[in-house]
Amino acid sequence: MNVLIVHAHPDPNSLTGSLKDVAVRTLRDQGHEVVVSDLYAMKWKSEADYGDFDGITGPDFMRASGAAYTSDRLGADIRAEQRKLRDADLVILHYPLWWFTMPAILKGWIDRVFTFDFAYGPGVPRYGAGPFAGKRAMVVTTTGGRGSNYTGRGVNGSIEDLLFPLNHGVLWFTGFDVLEPFVAHRAVDLTAERFAGLADAYRDRLTGIATAEPIPYRPERGGDYDDTLQLKPGHGTDAAPGFGLHTR
Repeated sequence: MNVLIVHAHPDPNSLTGSLKDVAVRTLRDQGHEVVVSDLYAMKWKSEADYGDFDGITGPDFMRASGAAYTSDRLGADIRAEQRKLRDADLVILHYPLWWFTMPAILKGWIDRVFTFDFAYGPGVPRYGAGPFAGKRAMVVTTTGGRGSNYTGRGVNGSIEDLLFPLNHGVLWFTGFDVLEPFVAHRAVDLTAERFAGLADAYRDRLTGIATAEPIPYRPERGGDYDDTLQLKPGHGTDAAPGFGLHTR
């Protein structure tokens, strides 16, 4: 496969950075082509603004991004990342969980690269049938807290809920088959022994990544939603409230 790793941590010696290095070595050893977008090393510009569009300003910001895309007038850094996405069979997002979400630099990568008419738009299918259908994606993230803090009854809420906006709202929305995330808890004061165990577990995940079953999100046009895109009666149970309703 062609693999794109988008890495978002300012410290290359962090657990996030070390796991990224494990991924690069493991995937290349398996014969895959690996490209890394190291956002901090690239000094990636986080804010999306009209400066990305080579003078195109209207009729609104969203459509201006689409006009810049269709006329090949997006900034060179954005066009380079879009090419990487087109070429990739698998995208892995590596980042630490900061304040219950991704670092601003990774959000800025999404905001600037997933432009109108490229990743979404009125004529672009979505939720399982988007422009990246046939590609796979996986989140790899680290937390400072214990795993028990990130469960349904844990003080931080379930990790599945915290990652839903990215997994479902960005990746599934644009068509990716979204794989179960790899989450490394207790990143602070990590011992060499614990890192070795995490690295082994991550290698195991990567070994089967081409055939792993994705999260079974409901496709928008799969018959589970009505014409107003409300989940039809009889789909979902009380055992899977909230975000869990949108998983079969």
